[in-house]
Amino acid sequence: MTSRKTPQLNRNDGDKYSVLLPTYNERENLPLIVWLLVKYFGESGYNYEIIVIDDGSPDGTLELAEQLQKIYGEDKILLRPRAKKLGLGTAYIHGMKHATGNFIIIMDADLSHHPKFIPEFIKKQKEGNYDLVSGTRYRGNGGVYGWDLRRKLISRGANFLTQVLLRPGASDLTGSFRLYKKNVLESLVERCVSKGYVFQMEMIVRARQLNYTIGEVPITFVDRLYGESKLGGNEILSFAKGLLTLFATT
Repeated sequence: MTSRKTPQLNRNDGDKYSVLLPTYNERENLPLIVWLLVKYFGESGYNYEIIVIDDGSPDGTLELAEQLQKIYGEDKILLRPRAKKLGLGTAYIHGMKHATGNFIIIMDADLSHHPKFIPEFIKKQKEGNYDLVSGTRYRGNGGVYGWDLRRKLISRGANFLTQVLLRPGASDLTGSFRLYKKNVLESLVERCVSKGYVFQMEMIVRARQLNYTIGEVPITFVDRLYGESKLGGNEILSFAKGLLTLFATT
């Protein structure tokens, strides 16, 4: 039986998409998320690069990323590691310094965000020339799979409180699957002061303050297949404090 390659399109519209993948202990997930990114970008024909920002993972994530770079090429897989965990916001800043695309895509490397939605993000952005496009679990046919009732209630409750207190004009504030114009993301990151899970929420709030336009694409969020969830009591407490801070200062 002969293997059949997926047809590759080539869109010469001048746009390039830099995918930022902050990683920490994602050795088991990284090969599949990279393969899926290569697959869907290849099928849709958009120009892209994948920037892996590993924060000193002790499980060998960086060494595996080096192997993936050999497979897919240094022009498609860029490795920009850091010595230790320094926070999500600084990871984006670090990745953007090396990004050659005029659009930035941020997503989790743990397979909770499926790359199949990226062509829909790009289509949505082009339709309205949006400054950013956010994946939403709470509109249209979006949803969440693999969470227990406690986790769903926490997420829904956090999103509801955010909507009531901040009125941001977007349906999913705590998600982290988004497409930005590069200059817009640079501007937002400079202004954001939050860390952890509040960071993504503040990005949307600041975007509204600066009159940036926001498009939304319904997505299905799937709980991580491998590894442990990083949501715990400390993160929930930090979220509550961050939400009150944003309410008082925006």
